[in-house]
Amino acid sequence: MSNPYGASAQTYRIQSVMTASAAQRVAMLYDRAITWLQEAKAAIARGDVKARHDANNHAGEIIIHLQATLDLEKGGEIAANLSRLYRFMLNRMIQIDLRNDANAADEVIGLLRPLSEAWHALDAQIVAEAGASGRASGQQGYGQNAAGGAYSRVSATA
Repeated sequence: MSNPYGASAQTYRIQSVMTASAAQRVAMLYDRAITWLQEAKAAIARGDVKARHDANNHAGEIIIHLQATLDLEKGGEIAANLSRLYRFMLNRMIQIDLRNDANAADEVIGLLRPLSEAWHALDAQIVAEAGASGRASGQQGYGQNAAGGAYSRVSATA
């Protein structure tokens, strides 16, 4: 039996990515890599070799993409350090498959989380600055809700 919400969920995911800012898209990539690695760990716990391999492979594809899109000329030392970090992560991820090593997955997740958090924080800062400059000029902008959570549309008169 097929999931009647599957197509809607896929459409929503595509629209979320297409409307996201550049910083949000990078954060989403980190988040998705973390989710795949968590799925690989769950597969290790279940003894599901194929699911572990597939999840680890998906996470690896994301990290390879992140590494391939680094601009080493403009990014300087930071981009070079990220490239080395991605290479280290990919080497650790080999151990997930070779040794069925959940600890290697935890290690990579531990490296990805602060990067994800930094990109989410950068996006929040960009949104807040855009909202502040929009309100100052009488335009509408985006800002955080009172709880500091998800972004909501705010008007200059609110």
